Amino acid sequence: MPELKHILLVQDDPGDIELIMSCLAENNLVNRIVTVWEGQEALDYLKCHGKFADRTDGDPAVVLLDLKPPQIDGLEVLKQIKTDIKLKCLPVIVFTSAHENRDIEESYKLGASSYILKPIDLHQFSDVIKIIGDYWAIVTEPPRLDGCIAK
Repeated sequence: MPELKHILLVQDDPGDIELIMSCLAENNLVNRIVTVWEGQEALDYLKCHGKFADRTDGDPAVVLLDLKPPQIDGLEVLKQIKTDIKLKCLPVIVFTSAHENRDIEESYKLGASSYILKPIDLHQFSDVIKIIGDYWAIVTEPPRLDGCIAK
C-alpha cells in the first residue's frame, strides 16, 4: 500500500483547526496534517523557503485553503501556486466561510480544484471533512510534482 501523503491546511482560526483535526480523527483519516497560519507561510512551505528550507516530507496530496489568512490572502496564495511551474498541478481546495460570488468565481478562474463552504452544522462539517479527506487524500492519485523534494 502506498504511503499516505499529508494534507496542507492553511487556516488561522484555532477553533476551525481543532474542529477539522477532530473530524479527521473521528472519521479515521490518518493522513498527517501540516498546519500553517499565514498565506506567506503556506507559500514558504510549498516552495521550501525560510523556516521550511530543509523540509523533506514531499508535496502534500492537497492544500485545504482558507481565503482569509493573514499577510497574503487565500486568492493570492492560490494565484501564486497556480502560476508556479512546479506547483500548478497541486490540488487546492478553497475551504472557507466566505460565500461571495466574486470569491467563488475568482477561485475557479485561478485554478482551484474545488470551492467548499464551511458548514455551520457540526455533523455536516464532519461529513464534508470526511468527503474531502477520503477523496483528495485517499481516492485521488496526486500528481508527481517537481517541487523542492527529491522523489
